[in-house]
Amino acid sequence: MAQVYISIGSNIDRENQIILAARALYSEFDNVVLSSVYECEPVGFSGENFYNLVAKVETSKSPEYIGALLKSLEKQHGRVDFSKKFSPRKMDLDILLYDDLVMDEPVQLPRDEIPLNAYVLQPLAELAPDEIHPVLQKSYQQIWQEYDKSLQYLTRVEFTWPELR
Repeated sequence: MAQVYISIGSNIDRENQIILAARALYSEFDNVVLSSVYECEPVGFSGENFYNLVAKVETSKSPEYIGALLKSLEKQHGRVDFSKKFSPRKMDLDILLYDDLVMDEPVQLPRDEIPLNAYVLQPLAELAPDEIHPVLQKSYQQIWQEYDKSLQYLTRVEFTWPELR
């Protein structure tokens, strides 16, 4: 079974959307573990703040299958424009890591935004502090400690989860 890390984000109906995303992951994958939920400002555009978190799942499904599944879930929950990178999102789901696999197609692994965005890096460092980034050869905790935290506003949200199964 592969360990896969998936980012979850939303800035439209954000509380409801991340609950829907988490429920979908619980229905598709084994041993789902969720990080804390964080609030951050949008990157690359003006808009409402996002809620972000990372899920760790175990699966025997391929990266290609997971990528297609996540895009399908986004579409089912109202995402219409996949071409615009910096825009409001009801549900944004991305594979960050699939074990220590490194590839560019059909999905990029590890996802290049990991060391660049606090909203991905901090929850990933929370779930996998001692795991090693397969390209940078540093732990996620080390990458987070070295990250310039003045670059992005990020705060932990006290979030009460309903039953997800």
